[in-house]
Amino acid sequence: MSSHHQGKNQPRVIVIGAGIGGLTAGALLAKRGYAVRVFDLAIVPGGCASTFRRQGFIFDVGATQVAGLEPGGIHHRIFSELGINLPEATDCDPACAVFLPGETTPINIWRDPQQWQMERQRQFPGSETFWQLMATLFRASWQFQGRDPVLPPRNLWDIWQLIKAFRPDTMVTVPFTLMTVEDALGWLGLKQDKRLKTFLDLQLKLYSQVNAQETALLYAATALGVSQSPQGLSHLKGSMQVLSDRLVEGLEKHGGELFMRHTVKQIQVTETGASTVTILNQKTGEIWTEQPDLIVANVPVQNLINLVELPKGSENLFQQLYRRRVENLPPASGAFVVYLGVKQEAIPENCPPHLQFLYEYGREIGENNSLFVSVSRVGDGRSPEGMATITASSFTDTQIWTNCEDYSQLKLQYETEAIARLAGYFALNPETIVYQESATPRTWARFTGRDRGIVGGVGQRVATFGPFGLATRTPIPHLWLVGDSTHPGEGTAGVSYSALTAVRQIEAEGY
Repeated sequence: MSSHHQGKNQPRVIVIGAGIGGLTAGALLAKRGYAVRVFDLAIVPGGCASTFRRQGFIFDVGATQVAGLEPGGIHHRIFSELGINLPEATDCDPACAVFLPGETTPINIWRDPQQWQMERQRQFPGSETFWQLMATLFRASWQFQGRDPVLPPRNLWDIWQLIKAFRPDTMVTVPFTLMTVEDALGWLGLKQDKRLKTFLDLQLKLYSQVNAQETALLYAATALGVSQSPQGLSHLKGSMQVLSDRLVEGLEKHGGELFMRHTVKQIQVTETGASTVTILNQKTGEIWTEQPDLIVANVPVQNLINLVELPKGSENLFQQLYRRRVENLPPASGAFVVYLGVKQEAIPENCPPHLQFLYEYGREIGENNSLFVSVSRVGDGRSPEGMATITASSFTDTQIWTNCEDYSQLKLQYETEAIARLAGYFALNPETIVYQESATPRTWARFTGRDRGIVGGVGQRVATFGPFGLATRTPIPHLWLVGDSTHPGEGTAGVSYSALTAVRQIEAEGY
């Protein structure tokens, strides 16, 4: 290790959760000379970007694509600092093929900007003013984010980082800070374009958890623009697990430790801040406490407020407001996911790696009315020879699964319906389906520990995005939050940015 913290007096850090955000924070802190221990309740690291094996198939549990591998991209920057190799990957091109109700020709989101421009002009005539606005906002937002602003700022150091990230080109985004995508469509006279609005609803729900009516325009510009080069989405060779495994390698290379199947039960807070962590070893049943110098929580913010135990009556105003804000957040979505191991003949020729289907206009996106589908590639290590994997997910209300009378029956109903819908595109029948399994919010709650099995973080509405979002600094001293609840949101790139922000703040605090 090469750091001014090296030696006996290394500040001790406990990281709660070995998702991509937690592993990134842990590895970077270890590299910078901190004594890091990462605890996670699951069997394998990676959180929502981990995998599981069944009968020779490898399934990505949640996240299936990666942004930020290009030179200058967030993963590229972090892996370079850690001195580890980037995972082998192929480009997603098109990034996604989107099928609207009753249509058999997809809207292809091409990697090449000119090709994508021709596609959208053909698919959505008269909408180019909207796309040009989005491109302008994307360029400014991307350059701004690449300068490592701290959003939302919580002290003078944060504000200084934010000011330093501003340039004249950033100013173009300012008038649009309080706008939603639907506001922009109305402003440009495109609100009545049903196909365009439906396409945007589908894509934005995937990236921001909410539709065009609610998604913050500046967030949408990044979510919709990141698929084109010189950025772009990537499909990892082997599985999404490779990303976690490389980060574990970086963590351990610099002296950090990872403990799987260890559940953090509680964070005790005194007047001076977060002080004590209670940990359960699931294998032995042993429970013990540790007193680190600081804590980084890579959990949903809903989990965080349940973990924190404050002495009775000691919550200060900021802590009370924080708790109230989290409790009043709109309900987050869950996911229903079907995992299929199939014969290669079930996959149409030239099948894109990612597809999105909407089955009926007028019905809510989710509850099997929309499916986001990821398909393995020949030779990518996810299936035996002559086979392939199909993963299809739909947003779902977590309450349906919490309160249902017959859970097994409901799960079977959703699974059967999803496979029947997929059979409209894939050749699915008892001969071609070799293996099938499904997951519900209950599954996510059990294996990732996420509150009620929610996925995707805090919806990127105007009120919860950027300057109005949840900070990596919490109102409790010595306690940081990273992951998809914080700026800039979900996805492996988003949570890695939040981890980098927290690490920079911790160093600036002088721990």
